[in-house]
Amino acid sequence: MNKAITRGITFMPQPFAAGLDQWSSGDGRPGSDTYAGAPNAAFVPADQDFGGALELQKIEAVQRLRFMGETPILAGCYLQIRARIKAVAGNLPNVRIASFAGGAGGVALSGVTVSGPQVTLTTYGEVVEVTAIVGTGQRGGVDMVWGPQAVFGHFGLDLTGPSGGVVRIDDIAIEDVSRFFLRDIIATVDVRDFGAIGDGVTDDHAAFEAADTAAGGREIIVPAGTYFLGQSTTIQSRIRFEGTVVMPEAAILALTRNYDLPAYIDAFGDSELAFKKAYQALLNNPDHVTLDLAGRKIALRAPIDMQAAVGNRTAYNQRHVIQNGQFSVFPTPAWETEVVTSQATYAPDTNARRLNNVVNVANIPVGSLVEGNGVGREVYVTDRNIAAGRLTLSQPLFDAAGTQIYTFRRFRYMLDFSGFQDVSRMVISEVDFQCGGNCSAVLMPPQGSANHFRDCFFTRPKDRGITSHGEGDQGMMIDRCQFISNESASVVSDRTSIGFNANANDLKIRDNRVTFFRHFAVMAGSSSLITGNHVFQGDSATNGLRSAGFVLTRTNNRGTITGNYIDNCFIEWGNEHDAAPDFAREFSFSALSVTGNMFLASDMAPWFTFLTVKPYGPGHFLDGLIVTGNTFRAIGTIDRVETVDTSFADLNYDRVRNITFAENSFHNVDVHSESPLVMEHEEATASSTWVISPAPRLPFGAWAQTVESLVAEGPLRNAGGTVQHVSPYFEANQGQGKDQVHVVWPSAVRGKVILRVRIDDAR
Repeated sequence: MNKAITRGITFMPQPFAAGLDQWSSGDGRPGSDTYAGAPNAAFVPADQDFGGALELQKIEAVQRLRFMGETPILAGCYLQIRARIKAVAGNLPNVRIASFAGGAGGVALSGVTVSGPQVTLTTYGEVVEVTAIVGTGQRGGVDMVWGPQAVFGHFGLDLTGPSGGVVRIDDIAIEDVSRFFLRDIIATVDVRDFGAIGDGVTDDHAAFEAADTAAGGREIIVPAGTYFLGQSTTIQSRIRFEGTVVMPEAAILALTRNYDLPAYIDAFGDSELAFKKAYQALLNNPDHVTLDLAGRKIALRAPIDMQAAVGNRTAYNQRHVIQNGQFSVFPTPAWETEVVTSQATYAPDTNARRLNNVVNVANIPVGSLVEGNGVGREVYVTDRNIAAGRLTLSQPLFDAAGTQIYTFRRFRYMLDFSGFQDVSRMVISEVDFQCGGNCSAVLMPPQGSANHFRDCFFTRPKDRGITSHGEGDQGMMIDRCQFISNESASVVSDRTSIGFNANANDLKIRDNRVTFFRHFAVMAGSSSLITGNHVFQGDSATNGLRSAGFVLTRTNNRGTITGNYIDNCFIEWGNEHDAAPDFAREFSFSALSVTGNMFLASDMAPWFTFLTVKPYGPGHFLDGLIVTGNTFRAIGTIDRVETVDTSFADLNYDRVRNITFAENSFHNVDVHSESPLVMEHEEATASSTWVISPAPRLPFGAWAQTVESLVAEGPLRNAGGTVQHVSPYFEANQGQGKDQVHVVWPSAVRGKVILRVRIDDAR
């Protein structure tokens, strides 16, 4: 930066040879005395040191020399005034650069420094150079700071000290030295100035940290090249990469002032590696809790082992956020599902979550899906003990006692947290997992709590959106996400992909949109809130099969399913994750509320139902179920909205209690199930025992257990037509299916009654 070059401004004063009338003995302003004809000043055309020079005798206390021309002062421009001088006779004076500071209208600026450092001449004939720098800004090395009000200056020098001496002065020079302050002006520090080589071999760690120390808030520049950083490096200033860095896998690059993915992409030159190093820094940097992907797309060649990316941590329990970006994949063999078959023994009485005597146990990866006879859905390998030849499972098996061949499928996930022991309070926000039918999205850690997915897209996962192979889903939250299947073109019976599964309790699944999976959720825990979701799983087949949107495998559920749009799928409630599925002394199917949902189905078989209870062993019963305020609609016609799947066992209807199945709306449903059921019965012929059949309107084909009330509508008459004033009693659980009620009168009567029947027992 040089204004004399870039703007054509002249700063250099006239040489003495041009006439001493250009040089003032005062302040240099118009009207001040000049040295033209002065008795103590003369131009010497040939000096052995200077060529042409001004010879000047000091006759005043402060002998001034000022150029009469106005030298402009510009904001951001710094001028150096330089004078060479030597003593030739008489007393030896002091010398300093001096000036007049002019503002608007030619007035003198007050309160500013108008002279530079003073130098004493000590030897005759010795050439001494004095300098000073003037500028508007307060910067190191500026001797005369004049501020933004300065407009011009008259520059020269002062002789002070003893009078009578004679000096010779070379032509005074004024030059633009803004280049001295260029680093400050553009606020950058170059790592090369501190020893960085950038050859990819020499360790530039010390140079980077030295540049950071010197930056003082300025930006660090990393020019083109490859810079090897041999150890963890923390940069506390803003940094801009034109070149790239390479580091050992365990070394951490902590960019504390511009911590985001684009900075790491610039640093490492590859989005996949950049994400790993940025995540490594996130879990090792107390200054940041959020890794902002800044809308960038990260293309993965292989699954990311998230724990291996960090290396020095196996657990992390502080809130941390990954947000605002997209993951996609290159379709390489690294995404292929690993399939292993092996023989193992299951002894539920010894340990219900363990496979023993596993052949070639070392070949079975942790996180594998387990398949085999008597194995429920979404059972995974949580841990393995190679020395003992055993595997730990995420859930018990319902009917697998003994030895058999199992199949283990290890899906491949974009983000694989299975290497951690525990990760909690992780938030993944506004991230699009573009699986493209090549892979799954996220494998959770084996332990963890309060992990949160919000406003994410799980787009076309090959097998799973989110998998929990342990209990890293405790208190998990999935909010406002979209799960878009890769199997939309397949009929329901051919689909295999699942949105997510969970093993632990206290989930919040809210306001998600889900399309065309085999199941949206397989949930083995309890106490979950499922609200505001739209789950659609239909296909184009006529009278097609439908699969469960929500699979609940805990009998004592303690959950709520409220305000959802459940579209061409259903709720399935079973106990397939019970090593002893027969009812013993545990809580049976209990504590579930299904309220205020919209249920819709089309192109389905007429026996399709929206709510299925599926016991995997005998003796179970319903105890605490609320199904209220729902809208059930079929495009076409279905028989009823609820059923018991008796593939393995039926319910014990004698123990049903605390059931409310009421105030629902039915459209194109043949049977409107209710309990308590308010119904009308008319007996045309006088009889002492009226046989009343609430079936098939009793939910789940349950028994008619209780008549809460019975009121005659109009008079009761005997066979002769005489009005009878009589009261009956009832006998419940009548008929072959125990779905009839006998109303017994003291004498034969006919008439009409309104009664309220329940499927639960008042006992």
